[in-house]
Formats: sequence, C-alpha cells, structure tokens
Amino acid sequence: MNVVPLLISLVTGAIGGNAAGSVLKKLSLGTLGNSLAGILGGGLGGAILSQLGMSAGASGSLDLSSIVGSLASGGVGGGAVMAIIGLIKKAMAK
Repeated sequence: MNVVPLLISLVTGAIGGNAAGSVLKKLSLGTLGNSLAGILGGGLGGAILSQLGMSAGASGSLDLSSIVGSLASGGVGGGAVMAIIGLIKKAMAK
C-alpha cells in the first residue's frame, strides 16, 4: 500500500476544511474542529478515488494528473464534511 496518496488526501482535507470554515463562518467549528472534519473528509475523498482507481499511486505511479486528483478530492472532501458537520451542529443548537 502506498502511503503518499493517503497523506496527500489527509493534508489537503485539513486545508479544505479550514478554507470552508473561513468562507462559511456561521458553520465553522473552530480551527481544530475544521481540521479534524477536513482530515476525515479528505480521507473519505481519497478512499473513494482510490476505489475508483483514480488516486495518486493507484496505478503504481505518481503522475501529475493523479496527484492533482488527490489534491482536489482531499480539499473538496474536507470542505464538504466540515460543512455537513457544521450544519448538523447548527441544527442541534436550535
């Protein structure tokens, strides 16, 4: 198992979670919460891409397009999970 795609997805997930938290201030979970939700989302996004055979290293090589795909999936997955958790937290607070 190649660890590089997982690390790319987790790091970009944390970045995506914090970026989404800064844009969606009312849903923000704080820096630590955004990072943790982003890491979870980045891991899920990376796992989904890996199952589809589109992640970095899935074909045994680290080409530019697969790395960019892992960067995008981690960031988007991290931002999406952070927003979903933020919505749930906001709904429960009412």
